[in-house]
Amino acid sequence: MSETSPNCPFCGGSKLYRLSTGQLKCAKCRKKTSPAKLQRQRKILECFCEGLSARQCAKNLGLNYITIQRHFIRFRQAIATFMEEEFTAKKQTKAFDEYIYLPKSKRRDKRHIFDAFNFLTFNYDDKIYNLLLPDLARYKPAFLEDGLEDIYFKEFERFLRRSHIQSSQDELIRSFWRYFESFIAKYRGVDRDNFFFYLKEAEFRFNFGCEKLAKIVNFSSRKELFTLEQSLS
Repeated sequence: MSETSPNCPFCGGSKLYRLSTGQLKCAKCRKKTSPAKLQRQRKILECFCEGLSARQCAKNLGLNYITIQRHFIRFRQAIATFMEEEFTAKKQTKAFDEYIYLPKSKRRDKRHIFDAFNFLTFNYDDKIYNLLLPDLARYKPAFLEDGLEDIYFKEFERFLRRSHIQSSQDELIRSFWRYFESFIAKYRGVDRDNFFFYLKEAEFRFNFGCEKLAKIVNFSSRKELFTLEQSLS
């Protein structure tokens, strides 16, 4: 074994050793990986940080789309877990307000009013946290059964016509809502079951940078990766 290298991608341990085979072995969890794999994972993370889609990343790196998508899902899961733990540990809330999101393309058609997402946005320690409220779609059968969809649609349309993003008294919350509208629009539709993870991703990006993401997914920093590349040259 020779010099140490970046953190272990499996357990986050800081003691990785290069074996005579060229592989890297973690002194903590004893798992092995390769420098080439670490470099590939770093490039995938950089694509994610730059806001590229999984398809764009796969095309740029010449890798399989499913492989990239699997990494992106892991990143978003790590982000969601981190943001929940971060907020739970502090809970020093300065302000909060409610937001209803519905893509602009659906706002004029009453058939889509139950596709909206409802969440509370908190300002805590000058950072943003969002609590996704129960899915509005759960109320659709009751409204349709009672014939109240037209009434509900008129009230909902009136609510959206008001400058919703300007309705909060808290500037940080308003700033996040503007950011979120821009962030989510580029995906041109998010699966309902995955909306929570995209909301958390927007929240994380608004609060933190990519170096924080590298830490929570157990990837090395750019400086550590450079050190590794230098040792292999």
